[in-house]
Amino acid sequence: MNPSFHFGPSAKYRRAFSLIELIIVMVIVGAVSAIAIPRYANSYARYRVESAARRIAVDLAYARSEAEATSTQKTVVFNLAQHDYTIPGVTPLKGGAGVYTVELADEPYQCTITAAGFGGPAIAQFDGYGVPLNGGSVSIMAGGLTKIVNLDADTGEATVQ
Repeated sequence: MNPSFHFGPSAKYRRAFSLIELIIVMVIVGAVSAIAIPRYANSYARYRVESAARRIAVDLAYARSEAEATSTQKTVVFNLAQHDYTIPGVTPLKGGAGVYTVELADEPYQCTITAAGFGGPAIAQFDGYGVPLNGGSVSIMAGGLTKIVNLDADTGEATVQ
């Protein structure tokens, strides 16, 4: 007989987990999940709103450079009802016909535009030299977090706060 084998009732019960051990593990997993899930949701909302704000800042710089390169006025039109913005007269990034449009309410941003003002309507305008006609800001929100994109009237630089 092999001495490493032990027969009897105690060997049978050592191979499985007890119900109490299983419940303790489930309680620990539940507690860790209760802490981690809200933190993940907050970090995901922060990622979405920061990405959308950076996208707006980059597109304002893009409209500015397009105005300068073509020596024509370019505008960025913000639509608060649809939570999107367009740059008329600029080819979409995917190519083809149409207007350059960014829909912030859709993936990956899932943001809302809560305010936009540039000395009047929600339109940022750049003259043929790439100089903004007015400074202003755009406010966006996702998951209760807000970011503001400011357009400096003097420099034309868009910054995220």
